[in-house]
Amino acid sequence: MKIASLSDFKSSLSGSEPPEELSFCGKALWWAGKGNWDKSHDLIQDGNDLSSARIHAYLHRLEGDLSNAQYWYTKAGTFMQAIPLEKEWEDLVVPFILE
Repeated sequence: MKIASLSDFKSSLSGSEPPEELSFCGKALWWAGKGNWDKSHDLIQDGNDLSSARIHAYLHRLEGDLSNAQYWYTKAGTFMQAIPLEKEWEDLVVPFILE
């Protein structure tokens, strides 16, 4: 399945594994979309770039660990926004569809 839109990405969540063409960041977001926080966190925790830090921040916000989330938002050079988690997830997914 070619992932060309947010709708395609969401449709792929019906599968049992993320699409192969996704980067490790895209796969981490895919597992988060499936509700599997542990698999998502396992993939992203060893990343050392700004995208990994940003996704890591989101995951800790999703988990409810806001102090840890704040640490990762700062590391990513951004801040925790007062937006719904679903919107934040979508905003994170879109750049990885376009890579």
